[in-house]
Amino acid sequence: MGYSDTSLPFGSADAGAHALDSDFVRDQLVPRTLDLNGKTYRPDGEYVLYWMQSTHRLDENWGLRAAIRTANRVNLPLVIHQGLDPTYPHASDRHHTFILQGARDTARHADQLGLHYQFVLRRRRDDDRRVLDRLAARAYVVFTDLFPTAGVRERTERLAERVNCRVLAVDSVCTVPSGTFTKPEFAARTIRPKIAKLLDVALEPVRDEVPRVPLSDGLRASLRDTIAAGGGLAPLAIASLTDDDIAREVTACEIDHTVPAVPQHGGSMAAQDRFAHFLRDGLRHYDEQRNEAGNGEGTSRLSPYLHYGQIASARVVREARARRGDVGATAADLEAFVQQVTTWRELSYNWCVRTRHFDQLAALPDWIQRTMAAHVNDARPHLYDLDELERAATSDRLWNASQHELVSQGIIHNYPRMLWGKTMLLWTESYEQARAWMFHLNDKYALDGRDPNSVGGIMWCLGLWDRSWGNKPVWGGLRPMVTHRAKMKFDVDGYIARVRGTRLI
Repeated sequence: MGYSDTSLPFGSADAGAHALDSDFVRDQLVPRTLDLNGKTYRPDGEYVLYWMQSTHRLDENWGLRAAIRTANRVNLPLVIHQGLDPTYPHASDRHHTFILQGARDTARHADQLGLHYQFVLRRRRDDDRRVLDRLAARAYVVFTDLFPTAGVRERTERLAERVNCRVLAVDSVCTVPSGTFTKPEFAARTIRPKIAKLLDVALEPVRDEVPRVPLSDGLRASLRDTIAAGGGLAPLAIASLTDDDIAREVTACEIDHTVPAVPQHGGSMAAQDRFAHFLRDGLRHYDEQRNEAGNGEGTSRLSPYLHYGQIASARVVREARARRGDVGATAADLEAFVQQVTTWRELSYNWCVRTRHFDQLAALPDWIQRTMAAHVNDARPHLYDLDELERAATSDRLWNASQHELVSQGIIHNYPRMLWGKTMLLWTESYEQARAWMFHLNDKYALDGRDPNSVGGIMWCLGLWDRSWGNKPVWGGLRPMVTHRAKMKFDVDGYIARVRGTRLI
């Protein structure tokens, strides 16, 4: 089994006969849950294991909800396990710091709720890699996150093959359960009405349960022994770490130390603060100012927190709806924001979950294949090498500012980000080189790199979900976007001045 096929067995009959009873149906879990291996539950399992991979929070976490309800039904304790190792692509101080800051908030929240949460940090590449296997070998069932990018899909499928118990992956990303869509959607216009039809029901609050069976002191000690068995690793006392402590831990990791952490803090608390700021100051102007990059306040800047699951998209939509009148936002402001949080993010998730090789040119529609083939040998206006692009050493001030913002802040404002990607089609030797370099730069520096939404954004630059726009050199039928026309959309000089105020590493 697995979740790389176009047709996914969400809420399969076999899964429904065991873990997904009528309560779960009412709570949306059937269309969110995928049985990855079809194996049985282990009758002698000592606990239910929730492997936290991409949803780094405890509230509105559908995988955790499923794990808790299953644990309560079979009278077993719950174990929440999260790990971080140095081997993921572009592992760096930037990404490690953001994740560790998030784990600190998760650990503190778990302490408040009385949940057993353990965080294991592998500092060296040759540290023990089998901690999760040993934990899963003692579990009744393993729940984890249904996430198609950032290596989560591959890690989950490998575990599902190795272990001798059922592994269930649960979508906690989408506001409307992803399993309600049975095929890849072809454009925002096709998925938008389907989401709108289900959105109100999907936003209904769900009461979270707490585990009824506590973790005994003996089992807690035994878990520590299981973690340490392959090389002496131990759960990190993450809840008590200061920012300086986290910086020291990151320094000790075998990762890329040339990409430093950014001022923007990670974690659910920082996500809440950022969202509160946006509700107060940004939502009421969103429809008119979301493309205005000059002041930097036209967008929510929540994408890093949504990527790491440090805030729930459903919560964002629900609270924006509730606060619209209080903050003076119009119906158009709210609708534009909801479309960004739901339609575009969930279109990207749908594409990545249901499309093989979702980040490759071969996955693009036939009309794009034809236009690329017709224009592959067109002369480019200018060619830069990857080093020049990475250093923002081009002749285009606006593009350089966008790259500078990416490198220094880990994020690019939405509209400059589209121009950033589109312009690279003009400066690289081939469409494949443009695609590869866009992913390289985005995933290395962006806090929301390797996210379905950033995959969708890059592939959109290459024509995904779009129509043909004529027939021009290099562009072919792809939608052209050029930086010299950006002044028609936003205050370019203001954006460049703002970005120049940040230090480039």
